[in-house]
Amino acid sequence: MTATPAWPPRSAPRLFLEGPLAEGRTVAIEGNQAHYLTRVMRVAVGDVVIACDDATGEWAGEVSAVSKRSVELTMRQHMREREAVPDVWLCAALLKKPNFDLVLEKATELGVARIQPVVTRRCVADKLNAERAATIVTEAAEQCARTALPAIAEPLKLEALLRDWPEERALFFADEQGGEPALERFAAHAGPAALLVGPEGGFDDEERAAIRAHRAAQAITLGPRILRGETASISALALWMAAAGDWSPSGE
Repeated sequence: MTATPAWPPRSAPRLFLEGPLAEGRTVAIEGNQAHYLTRVMRVAVGDVVIACDDATGEWAGEVSAVSKRSVELTMRQHMREREAVPDVWLCAALLKKPNFDLVLEKATELGVARIQPVVTRRCVADKLNAERAATIVTEAAEQCARTALPAIAEPLKLEALLRDWPEERALFFADEQGGEPALERFAAHAGPAALLVGPEGGFDDEERAAIRAHRAAQAITLGPRILRGETASISALALWMAAAGDWSPSGE
Protein backbone atom coordinates (compact mmCIF):
# COMPACT_ATOMS: atom_id res chain seq x y z
CA MET A 1 0.00 0.00 0.00
CA THR A 2 1.43 3.37 -1.00
CA ALA A 3 1.89 5.80 1.90
CA THR A 4 0.06 9.12 1.67
CA PRO A 5 2.61 11.93 1.20
CA ALA A 6 2.91 14.30 4.15
CA TRP A 7 1.13 17.62 3.74
CA PRO A 8 2.52 20.15 3.68
CA PRO A 9 5.72 18.56 2.39
CA ARG A 10 8.76 19.00 4.65
CA SER A 11 10.73 20.28 1.66
CA ALA A 12 8.38 23.22 1.06
CA PRO A 13 10.19 26.58 0.95
CA ARG A 14 9.64 29.00 3.84
CA LEU A 15 9.20 32.77 3.67
CA PHE A 16 8.29 35.65 5.96
CA LEU A 17 5.64 37.83 4.34
CA GLU A 18 3.87 41.05 5.16
CA GLY A 19 0.87 40.26 7.33
CA PRO A 20 -1.50 39.70 8.71
CA LEU A 21 -2.04 36.39 6.96
CA ALA A 22 -5.43 34.69 7.07
CA GLU A 23 -7.12 31.65 5.55
CA GLY A 24 -8.07 32.35 1.93
CA ARG A 25 -5.95 35.50 1.67
CA THR A 26 -3.87 35.74 -1.52
CA VAL A 27 -0.49 37.48 -1.31
CA ALA A 28 1.51 38.74 -4.29
CA ILE A 29 5.22 37.99 -3.84
CA GLU A 30 7.70 40.03 -5.86
CA GLY A 31 11.37 41.00 -5.93
CA ASN A 32 14.04 38.76 -4.39
CA GLN A 33 11.48 36.45 -2.81
CA ALA A 34 9.77 35.84 -6.16
CA HIS A 35 13.16 35.20 -7.75
CA TYR A 36 13.94 32.66 -5.03
CA LEU A 37 10.66 30.85 -5.54
CA THR A 38 10.69 30.82 -9.35
CA ARG A 39 14.42 30.52 -10.19
CA VAL A 40 15.83 28.63 -7.21
CA MET A 41 12.90 26.55 -5.94
CA ARG A 42 11.13 26.44 -9.34
CA VAL A 43 7.66 26.44 -7.84
CA ALA A 44 4.61 25.82 -10.00
CA VAL A 45 0.90 26.35 -9.54
CA GLY A 46 -0.34 23.97 -6.86
CA ASP A 47 2.96 23.80 -4.97
CA VAL A 48 3.08 24.57 -1.25
CA VAL A 49 5.02 27.41 0.39
CA ILE A 50 5.17 27.84 4.16
CA ALA A 51 4.53 31.47 5.11
CA CYS A 52 4.99 33.36 8.38
CA ASP A 53 4.11 36.96 9.20
CA ASP A 54 5.69 37.42 12.69
CA ALA A 55 2.20 37.87 14.10
CA THR A 56 -0.32 35.12 13.40
CA GLY A 57 2.17 32.27 13.09
CA GLU A 58 2.78 29.76 10.32
CA TRP A 59 0.61 29.07 7.27
CA ALA A 60 0.61 26.55 4.45
CA GLY A 61 0.03 28.50 1.26
CA GLU A 62 -0.71 27.18 -2.21
CA VAL A 63 0.87 28.74 -5.27
CA SER A 64 -2.07 30.05 -7.27
CA ALA A 65 -0.23 31.91 -10.05
CA VAL A 66 3.34 32.25 -11.33
CA SER A 67 4.81 34.80 -13.73
CA LYS A 68 8.34 35.92 -14.55
CA ARG A 69 8.36 38.56 -11.81
CA SER A 70 5.80 37.47 -9.25
CA VAL A 71 4.16 34.58 -7.45
CA GLU A 72 0.68 34.56 -5.95
CA LEU A 73 0.25 32.52 -2.79
CA THR A 74 -3.12 31.70 -1.25
CA MET A 75 -3.23 30.75 2.43
CA ARG A 76 -4.88 27.33 2.85
CA GLN A 77 -4.19 26.18 6.42
CA HIS A 78 -2.97 27.68 9.69
CA MET A 79 -0.20 25.37 10.91
CA ARG A 80 1.18 26.98 14.10
CA GLU A 81 0.71 30.02 16.29
CA ARG A 82 3.58 32.47 16.59
CA GLU A 83 6.09 30.97 19.00
CA ALA A 84 6.57 32.38 22.49
CA VAL A 85 9.91 34.13 22.89
CA PRO A 86 11.79 34.56 26.20
CA ASP A 87 11.94 38.20 27.33
CA VAL A 88 15.67 38.69 26.90
CA TRP A 89 17.52 41.35 24.91
CA LEU A 90 21.01 41.17 23.46
CA CYS A 91 22.81 44.50 23.79
CA ALA A 92 25.89 43.85 21.67
CA ALA A 93 28.58 46.34 20.81
CA LEU A 94 28.94 46.85 17.07
CA LEU A 95 31.71 44.77 15.48
CA LYS A 96 33.23 44.48 12.05
CA LYS A 97 30.47 43.77 9.51
CA PRO A 98 30.95 39.99 9.05
CA ASN A 99 31.32 39.45 12.79
CA PHE A 100 28.18 41.40 13.65
CA ASP A 101 26.33 39.63 10.83
CA LEU A 102 27.16 36.41 12.66
CA VAL A 103 25.78 37.84 15.91
CA LEU A 104 22.52 38.80 14.18
CA GLU A 105 22.16 35.37 12.59
CA LYS A 106 22.94 33.28 15.67
CA ALA A 107 20.98 35.46 18.08
CA THR A 108 17.96 34.94 15.84
CA GLU A 109 18.47 31.18 15.79
CA LEU A 110 18.81 31.11 19.59
CA GLY A 111 15.54 32.98 20.14
CA VAL A 112 16.39 36.44 21.45
CA ALA A 113 13.48 38.89 21.63
CA ARG A 114 15.40 42.08 20.79
CA ILE A 115 18.83 42.99 19.46
CA GLN A 116 20.13 46.37 20.60
CA PRO A 117 23.37 47.40 18.85
CA VAL A 118 25.59 49.48 21.15
CA VAL A 119 28.29 52.00 20.24
CA THR A 120 31.25 52.16 22.62
CA ARG A 121 34.59 53.98 22.49
CA ARG A 122 36.47 50.99 21.13
CA CYS A 123 33.91 50.03 18.49
CA VAL A 124 35.28 49.80 14.96
CA ALA A 125 31.81 50.64 13.58
CA ASP A 126 29.12 53.09 14.64
CA LYS A 127 26.37 52.39 12.10
CA LEU A 128 24.16 49.46 11.15
CA ASN A 129 22.53 48.93 7.76
CA ALA A 130 18.97 48.32 8.92
CA GLU A 131 17.82 46.71 5.66
CA ARG A 132 20.78 44.32 5.60
CA ALA A 133 20.25 43.44 9.27
CA ALA A 134 16.57 42.70 8.66
CA THR A 135 17.47 40.45 5.73
CA ILE A 136 19.98 38.50 7.83
CA VAL A 137 17.59 37.83 10.72
CA THR A 138 14.71 36.98 8.37
CA GLU A 139 16.77 34.46 6.41
CA ALA A 140 18.07 32.93 9.67
CA ALA A 141 14.51 32.54 10.95
CA GLU A 142 13.34 31.00 7.66
CA GLN A 143 16.18 28.48 7.64
CA CYS A 144 15.45 27.41 11.23
CA ALA A 145 11.65 27.17 10.87
CA ARG A 146 11.07 29.96 13.36
CA THR A 147 7.77 31.83 13.44
CA ALA A 148 9.05 34.95 15.26
CA LEU A 149 11.64 37.58 14.41
CA PRO A 150 13.71 39.56 16.90
CA ALA A 151 13.19 43.32 16.99
CA ILE A 152 16.29 45.17 15.80
CA ALA A 153 16.79 48.56 17.41
CA GLU A 154 18.75 51.52 16.11
CA PRO A 155 22.33 51.65 17.47
CA LEU A 156 22.68 53.52 20.77
CA LYS A 157 25.74 54.99 22.43
CA LEU A 158 26.53 53.25 25.70
CA GLU A 159 25.86 56.43 27.68
CA ALA A 160 22.33 56.71 26.24
CA LEU A 161 21.66 53.02 26.81
CA LEU A 162 22.51 53.32 30.51
CA ARG A 163 20.73 56.65 30.96
CA ASP A 164 17.41 55.43 29.59
CA TRP A 165 17.55 51.85 30.85
CA PRO A 166 14.13 50.47 31.97
CA GLU A 167 14.16 49.93 35.73
CA GLU A 168 12.38 46.57 35.60
CA ARG A 169 14.96 44.90 33.30
CA ALA A 170 18.13 43.35 34.72
CA LEU A 171 21.31 44.14 32.79
CA PHE A 172 23.84 41.31 32.87
CA PHE A 173 27.24 42.75 31.96
CA ALA A 174 29.79 40.33 30.49
CA ASP A 175 32.97 41.67 32.08
CA GLU A 176 36.26 40.12 30.98
CA GLN A 177 37.77 41.33 34.28
CA GLY A 178 35.46 39.10 36.26
CA GLY A 179 32.06 38.78 37.87
CA GLU A 180 29.68 36.14 39.15
CA PRO A 181 29.38 32.90 37.11
CA ALA A 182 26.89 33.60 34.34
CA LEU A 183 25.06 30.28 34.54
CA GLU A 184 24.40 30.67 38.28
CA ARG A 185 23.17 34.24 37.96
CA PHE A 186 20.90 33.43 35.04
CA ALA A 187 19.38 30.43 36.79
CA ALA A 188 18.59 32.55 39.85
CA HIS A 189 16.91 35.32 37.85
CA ALA A 190 13.23 35.67 37.05
CA GLY A 191 11.84 38.48 34.92
CA PRO A 192 12.94 40.66 32.01
CA ALA A 193 16.67 40.68 31.31
CA ALA A 194 19.34 41.81 28.90
CA LEU A 195 22.90 40.76 28.11
CA LEU A 196 25.49 43.49 27.52
CA VAL A 197 28.57 42.45 25.55
CA GLY A 198 31.48 44.65 24.53
CA PRO A 199 33.43 45.22 21.29
CA GLU A 200 36.68 43.66 20.02
CA GLY A 201 38.83 45.70 22.40
CA GLY A 202 36.45 45.47 25.33
CA PHE A 203 35.03 48.34 27.38
CA ASP A 204 37.48 50.97 28.60
CA ASP A 205 37.92 51.62 32.32
CA GLU A 206 35.51 54.56 32.42
CA GLU A 207 32.81 52.64 30.58
CA ARG A 208 33.28 49.63 32.83
CA ALA A 209 32.95 51.79 35.93
CA ALA A 210 29.78 53.42 34.61
CA ILE A 211 28.20 50.06 33.86
CA ARG A 212 29.12 48.58 37.24
CA ALA A 213 27.69 51.64 38.98
CA HIS A 214 24.33 51.30 37.21
CA ARG A 215 21.48 50.16 39.46
CA ALA A 216 20.33 47.43 37.02
CA ALA A 217 23.78 46.06 36.15
CA GLN A 218 25.14 42.75 37.37
CA ALA A 219 28.68 41.79 36.31
CA ILE A 220 29.05 38.21 35.09
CA THR A 221 31.89 36.07 33.81
CA LEU A 222 31.67 33.70 30.85
CA GLY A 223 34.63 31.64 32.02
CA PRO A 224 38.42 31.78 32.22
CA ARG A 225 39.10 32.58 28.56
CA ILE A 226 38.94 35.93 26.79
CA LEU A 227 36.29 35.63 24.08
CA ARG A 228 35.87 37.57 20.87
CA GLY A 229 32.86 39.87 20.80
CA GLU A 230 30.76 37.62 18.58
CA THR A 231 31.70 34.50 20.58
CA ALA A 232 30.80 36.21 23.86
CA SER A 233 27.38 37.29 22.55
CA ILE A 234 26.51 33.83 21.26
CA SER A 235 27.86 32.07 24.37
CA ALA A 236 26.04 34.38 26.80
CA LEU A 237 22.74 33.96 24.95
CA ALA A 238 23.11 30.17 24.78
CA LEU A 239 23.78 30.07 28.55
CA TRP A 240 20.72 32.26 29.16
CA MET A 241 18.47 29.99 27.13
CA ALA A 242 19.79 26.93 28.98
CA ALA A 243 19.39 28.45 32.45
CA ALA A 244 16.44 30.83 32.28
CA GLY A 245 15.04 30.75 28.76
CA ASP A 246 13.00 28.21 26.84
CA TRP A 247 15.68 25.50 26.93
CA SER A 248 15.44 25.20 30.71
CA PRO A 249 12.94 22.93 32.52
CA SER A 250 11.22 26.05 33.90
CA GLY A 251 10.81 27.37 30.35
CA GLU A 252 8.86 24.34 29.13
